[in-house]
Amino acid sequence: MVERRIELNRRYRRKKKMKKLKAKLQTATGAEREKILYKIRRLSPFWKEPPAQA
Repeated sequence: MVERRIELNRRYRRKKKMKKLKAKLQTATGAEREKILYKIRRLSPFWKEPPAQA
């Protein structure tokens, strides 16, 4: 049961961090944007950026 709790905690932290990074990504430009994208891809390698909305 300990392993399951560790796994769940890791998942919750990852979700929280992704939410923060995605919020920052909305306003970021240039090098800052690339740095945030790098961090997001490190957490979730298969994540694709949604297309820009007009």
